[in-house]
Amino acid sequence: MAQTAGLERLGRACARHAWLVIGVWLVVLVAAVGADRVWGGTFSDDFTLPGTESGAGSDLLVGHGITASSYSARLVFRDDDGLSAQQDAVDEVVTDVAAVDHVLAVSDLVPAQDGTVGYVTVQFDGNPGAFGSAFVDDMDTATDPARDAGVDVDYTGALGQAAEPAPNDRLSESIGIAVAIVVLLAAFGSVLAALLPIVSSVIGVLTALSLLGLLAAAVDFGTASPTLAAMLGLGVGIDYALFLTTRHRQQLMNGADPVTAAGRTVATSGRSVLIAACTVVIALSGLWATRIDFIGKLGLAAGCGVVVAGVAAVTLVPALLGAAGRLIDRFRVRTPVAEESGDGSASGWLRYALALDRHPWRYLLAGVAVVAVLAIPTLSLYLGHVDDGASARGSTTREAYDAITDGFGQGVNGQFTVAIEPGDGDDGATIASDLQDAIAGTSGVAAVTDFTPSQDGELYVATVTPSTRPQDEATDDLLHTLRDDTIAPLLAGSNTVSYVTGMTAAQLDFRDLVAERLPVIIAIVVSAAFIVLLLSFRSPVLALKAAILNLLSIAAAYGVVVAVFQWGWGSSLLGVDQQVPIESYVPMIMFAIVFGLSMDYEVFLLSRVREAWLATGENHGSVTTGLAVTARVISSAALIMMSVFFAFVVSDSVVIKMLAVGLGFSVLIDATVIRLLVVPTAMFLLGDRCWWLPRWLDRALPHLEPEPEPEPGQDLSRSGR
Repeated sequence: MAQTAGLERLGRACARHAWLVIGVWLVVLVAAVGADRVWGGTFSDDFTLPGTESGAGSDLLVGHGITASSYSARLVFRDDDGLSAQQDAVDEVVTDVAAVDHVLAVSDLVPAQDGTVGYVTVQFDGNPGAFGSAFVDDMDTATDPARDAGVDVDYTGALGQAAEPAPNDRLSESIGIAVAIVVLLAAFGSVLAALLPIVSSVIGVLTALSLLGLLAAAVDFGTASPTLAAMLGLGVGIDYALFLTTRHRQQLMNGADPVTAAGRTVATSGRSVLIAACTVVIALSGLWATRIDFIGKLGLAAGCGVVVAGVAAVTLVPALLGAAGRLIDRFRVRTPVAEESGDGSASGWLRYALALDRHPWRYLLAGVAVVAVLAIPTLSLYLGHVDDGASARGSTTREAYDAITDGFGQGVNGQFTVAIEPGDGDDGATIASDLQDAIAGTSGVAAVTDFTPSQDGELYVATVTPSTRPQDEATDDLLHTLRDDTIAPLLAGSNTVSYVTGMTAAQLDFRDLVAERLPVIIAIVVSAAFIVLLLSFRSPVLALKAAILNLLSIAAAYGVVVAVFQWGWGSSLLGVDQQVPIESYVPMIMFAIVFGLSMDYEVFLLSRVREAWLATGENHGSVTTGLAVTARVISSAALIMMSVFFAFVVSDSVVIKMLAVGLGFSVLIDATVIRLLVVPTAMFLLGDRCWWLPRWLDRALPHLEPEPEPEPGQDLSRSGR
């Protein structure tokens, strides 16, 4: 096959010119890191959505001079002895903050009834999170007079996020790498062989993060973007290198020289890696179908880590293998796994596969039952936005949230702004008065201000304070009640248009859009993955089976996330001290990543099954052989990937913790229950129907198989991935 020959030539060239390739990678890494330090951008969350009611209302407020900008945050002052004694210091802060670049306006101080807490609202000419650390330093300097006077000053919203220390993923990455080293040492029994995947993945991750930082100078990425890129880049980078190194070592054992072995490895396992990486990238690219830039860019950031990992797998890894030569197993480490011979390992998994074959229905139903039980909590999934009250204790956003709650009530943290635009022939003042009474009588409303006309008299605006906190489901219900049951009937028959807006409304509108478009993403990603597997294995049955089983594993992962965070089962062990809703975009991001990664293991397993089937034409023996020769390495790869994901639960961000738990459990479920239990038993039951392909479809499909046909006389039971 021409494609196989091309990959083999690439692998041979990289191994033959190993130090040149390694040098090029190091030069690229140093250049990317240096450029990122000089020109790299920042990361910030922006939930503004043009075309939604909250977005249109926000633009209307700016257009009529009610607000100076759609971007605002609060400076919260707290002094248990009372703010009145420090009024001069607070006034000085207001004056100094107004003079900071990017600040458009600062409101008067709003004091709490007991006088210990107060806040001012600051409006900016853009997202504070995108202004860089110098802006936060200027804000800190401007608020220092109050701090010097003994007043606590904290920030809310995007300003608070910008003021928090940049996410430091080094601890998580270090934990993941440490576990990976232990697993690799156990799998290979060689220090050099174990370190090679670590070196290649670390170089790939650092390069990807630097490139992402440079891209962030021109494109606005969410704060979770670098963490997603690091999680995926490190996880798949180590896994891909593991698969290649395992196959390369087997080639050396079979008598090939290092250059030839590297070429064959890239032509076989390297092809599987590229297909697996493409599947993940395709799944992540499907996020653009939401037509929400914030979501699509998170997928782009994660895809950046996968793309670099894939390129490193077929260039840097064979170069490192070539540089190691036959010394790859020189520094041996005695471990129980490493001491086990290839035949012993294969025979153990062979006995397991034969046991599955004897009772396929029993094991299939048991596996499906486990997944179904884990998926039960998904039925109560509630999407929302995790508010600042769930931030880490001691953070400026949490301190500001708690101060406002103590001084004003929790609903003040998530107020709505109601604006009405009277139409021709409508008496705006009368409608505003009637509407105020109706809103005040709505269940869930703690308070509503009088409607105030804009200077041009064309807009009336009031502030509604819910009785519940922003992330509560009751606040979401209140938003829809105000729009559909309170305001809409009162304005029926008039020409007046209403808008319920504000940051909380924008976040809930964002959630509604995500929930509405999630089925579209699922359909697109599943369809794309089906096509990739169909092209790869030329079997519609296997492609459909993989899609269905991957949906089961994702449902189970969703269930675990709901149980831990929404129900609070064990969340305190993760540093989350309260029950929280599932962040609106987490299931969508999880779906794209999990579906892509699930296809990774599907490709690695089915590649070897198909290779055996091409040689023998017998389904049961092929499934048994494929499982026997891949089970150990897939288990090792999954353990590494799972450890990398779980390591990120130490992050201060609740959203990152959700992703870490969800992705970690998804890999655990997929690599054990699905890949080692449900998939083989399903294939045993399907029999030769697994490989059914209509002749017309066979003629129409191009040949993109991930593995070449085995060489004559090749002993499949001893080949390793």
